[in-house]
Amino acid sequence: MRNNKIILSFIAGAGVMVLLFFGLKSCLNLGGKTEKSDYYVLTNQIARMNKMVVMEQNISSMQKTKMGYEMFGKEVSSNSIITYTKTNAQVSYDLNKMKIEVDSINKKLVITELPDADIRITPSVEIQSLDDSFFNRISEKDIRNVTEKAKETAIKSIDQNQLRSEGHKQLMENLNNIFVLAKALNYTIEDKTGKIGILGL
Repeated sequence: MRNNKIILSFIAGAGVMVLLFFGLKSCLNLGGKTEKSDYYVLTNQIARMNKMVVMEQNISSMQKTKMGYEMFGKEVSSNSIITYTKTNAQVSYDLNKMKIEVDSINKKLVITELPDADIRITPSVEIQSLDDSFFNRISEKDIRNVTEKAKETAIKSIDQNQLRSEGHKQLMENLNNIFVLAKALNYTIEDKTGKIGILGL
């Protein structure tokens, strides 16, 4: 009977030791799990970033083109075409091309590459008015030429340098919002591209 009590006490003691061992082990590994969790949360957030349109402008303009018909050095008739041009300008970044390294040990987010801006200018031209004459008919070729010139004028009217500059500023604001989670997890953000100086990192 006494032997049974000793055996039961020994088994109970061994059980308590096993429980204490696993409990202590889980406590010691808590930091590692948190770092891994941080890493996966950040990498998942970064993976969700894709093509980002940071700036969009819509501009409209009207243009009158006059075409004259001369005989013996004198204009005998004239035609005119009035066009209405709507131009959409977009600045976007393909953030899938942005390269970021997550250093979970030193709690750092390192930006190693930032994509260049993609500027897209799309003009569309509508003919608003045709003032035709009997002697000098407006041909399809004339309409095509006027339409192409209106598109060229619309594209030249866009200041691409200003568009690129404003788009870059907006990208910085958007990145700042994206990296809020990293900052909340006490990660420092390191820029190795030299392009994100105004991010306030």
